[in-house]
Amino acid sequence: MAISPQLPAQNAEVQRNNKLEYPVLSDANNAYATRLSLAFAVPDDLREVYRSFGIELPEFNGDDSWSLPMPARIVADRHGVIRSIDADPDYTLRPEPGDTSRVLESL
Repeated sequence: MAISPQLPAQNAEVQRNNKLEYPVLSDANNAYATRLSLAFAVPDDLREVYRSFGIELPEFNGDDSWSLPMPARIVADRHGVIRSIDADPDYTLRPEPGDTSRVLESL
């Protein structure tokens, strides 16, 4: 599954447009990301960059916090035990799909 701070309707559109075969859950107000210490406030200067691209986070996320989660991959086993976490504040550094597959195969 994927978890996003976007409203359920936004997530449904992302899921449909990208033909995702897994659920995309909504994390209202980044509550779960905050509990995992993965949420951050978008700085004012970056808000303007987002707006220049027509991205209004309050509209997509349904709140005025202008917060986002760091991209992260968390693999938990069937008992809810976390077996692997990859998170980096640099959104361009993401785990390769093969890395995720290897973690899943080891469970």
